[in-house]
Amino acid sequence: MLDDLSYAQKQRLAYIDFCLLFKGSLCRIDLVEKFAVGLSAGSRDFNLYKELAPDNLSYDVKLKRYFQTAEFKPLFEHDAQRTLAKLANNISDGFDAIGDVTYPVEPASNLNVPNIFLVAKVVQATLNKFAVEIEYTSLTSGNDKRVIVPHSIVDNGLRWHVRAFDRKSESFRDFVLTRIHKVNRATEAKPFESPEADYEWNRIITLQFEPHPNNIKYPAAIELDYGMQNGMSEVNVRAAMVGYLLRRWNVDCTENAELTGPEFQLWLRNRHSLMNTSNLAIAPGYKVA
Repeated sequence: MLDDLSYAQKQRLAYIDFCLLFKGSLCRIDLVEKFAVGLSAGSRDFNLYKELAPDNLSYDVKLKRYFQTAEFKPLFEHDAQRTLAKLANNISDGFDAIGDVTYPVEPASNLNVPNIFLVAKVVQATLNKFAVEIEYTSLTSGNDKRVIVPHSIVDNGLRWHVRAFDRKSESFRDFVLTRIHKVNRATEAKPFESPEADYEWNRIITLQFEPHPNNIKYPAAIELDYGMQNGMSEVNVRAAMVGYLLRRWNVDCTENAELTGPEFQLWLRNRHSLMNTSNLAIAPGYKVA
C-alpha cells in the first residue's frame, strides 16, 4: 500500500515512523508544524499510519501524544549505517525527523577535506566520460601534470581519492583528491580507459576475518564487534580497495598471526586471497611469499 501513496504522504508517514523509533513519541502538532499541513490532514496521516501498522503506537489521551509500543516494528527501513551518518551530520533526506532536535550522535573528526569545486570537475568528467589534465603533488615525484580519466570517487575510510586511468603510467591508479590543484578538461575517454577495463576495480575478493588468536583474550567480544558467525566473518571487497580496508582495521595479514599489540584484533584467515593484488604495501604484515 505504501507504493500507492504520494511522495509527500510517504514523507509524513516516515516522519511518524522515525519519531516513534528514535524519540519514542510525538503529537499531532509535531507533524502539522513540520510539514505545514492542517490539523485534519495531520489526523488523516496518523489514522493511515495506524491502519498500516496498528501495533506500533498507542495514544495517551491525557498527554495527547502517541507513544511507541513494545510491539513496535518500523514501517520504513532505517538502514543503520545511513541513519547514523545522517544523525551524526544533522543531514535529513526528508524521510526522518532530523533537524527537530539535536541527536546525541557525534561524527568522526575530518582531517582531510577536498576542494568541492575540484571534486565537481572530476565528477563531471566521470559522468560525461572525458579525460582531465590535473596538477598533482605526489609523495614520490612532487608537483607534476598528468592526464587522467576518472571513473569513481572513493572514500577509503581515511581520505577521499579518485580512481582513474593514468595516461602517464598507462594504468589505473588512485589519486588523492586533496593533492589535486587544478583540473582542466582534456580529450574524450577511450574504451580501454573505461571502468570496465579496470581489472582490480571489478575483481571482488572475499576476505575471511577471525579474532586474533594471540592478541585477544576474550574472542567473543570481537565476534560481537564484527557480527561473526562461528568465529569468522566474511567481507566482499574490490581488489583495488583491499589494502585500504586491511590498514583501516589493522588486520594482521601475516601467515601465522605474528603481529603483536592491542591494535591488532583481527587476523586474515585466507591470506592466499590477496595473491595477484596490488596496493598491499599498506596491509599490516603482508609480505609476498
